[in-house]
Amino acid sequence: MKAVQCVEWGLPDRLLVAEVPTPEPKSGEVRLRVEAAGVNFPDALIVQKKYQVQPPLPFIPGTEVAGTIDAVAADVSGWRAGDRAVAFVGLGGFAEYVCAPAAMTAPVPPGIASDVAAAFTLTYATSHHAIFACGRLKPGETLAVLGAGGGVGLAAVELGKIAGARVIALASSEEKLAAARVRGAEVTIDYTQGDLREALKSATGGRGVDVVYDPVGGRFTEAAVRSLAWRGRLLVVGFADGTVPQIPANLLLIKEAAAVGVFWGEFARREPQANFAMLKELHGWLQEGRLKPHVSKSYRLADAPRALEALLERRAVGKLVIAPWA
Repeated sequence: MKAVQCVEWGLPDRLLVAEVPTPEPKSGEVRLRVEAAGVNFPDALIVQKKYQVQPPLPFIPGTEVAGTIDAVAADVSGWRAGDRAVAFVGLGGFAEYVCAPAAMTAPVPPGIASDVAAAFTLTYATSHHAIFACGRLKPGETLAVLGAGGGVGLAAVELGKIAGARVIALASSEEKLAAARVRGAEVTIDYTQGDLREALKSATGGRGVDVVYDPVGGRFTEAAVRSLAWRGRLLVVGFADGTVPQIPANLLLIKEAAAVGVFWGEFARREPQANFAMLKELHGWLQEGRLKPHVSKSYRLADAPRALEALLERRAVGKLVIAPWA
């Protein structure tokens, strides 16, 4: 089969498309013919050796896929060849075929296209886990979403509205802010212009923000912490800005605030039943039309480096996908 390979650490332009053996499902696994693979920020970090997981070289990046099951291990029940499925694979997704743990595989909701299904799992599961489990967002509270024009950011905006919160979207361009408004953001702020703390103070009438969803990090995090309300919560989702921020602990103390780490992949591994229940709820909302993943562009396998570069350069709006058979 054809697959994108990382054979040396570095920027995405070092990735290669190679012929590699088609994997065979091991115990507890199914194999999918990949119709679409979601492109996520961790994919761009892992090839640079900047992610918390550092696999041995060579490896195939790509964390989530949608496709059709074509092989099932003998000890797996509930799946058969021909079933449409989405799977979180961690590695191996940018390929024509990939094996996935059956426990991390779920049916594609009826009527959902493969590119939408592939763009769904990581972003919406991360944001659901962050907002409901880690942030305990309540109806009537205020949610500020940094990086609101990206995949996880737009998902957080939609889920914040479902939670009954007032959503403030913060992004770096009018195009991204417009996408957030379409998904329910009541206030939008370009955080590259002016003072972020003053903008949030004005948007909340001086009260502050109950929950900050932060996949950006860097220079924006301290301003966001300073903008928290009494007993506010900072959700540490990622560091798209490229810098891991240092949070002054006294800022948390004086507001009885909390900084909470969000690592959906580890949660899914440690608590598979709770994760499955969460995915079932998300797929229900997707099928009902309450969630609308925004897939802005699809790439061929050979163009995977361009997709990852678009993420690193913060040019992507919503989600990008790889279509291996295009």
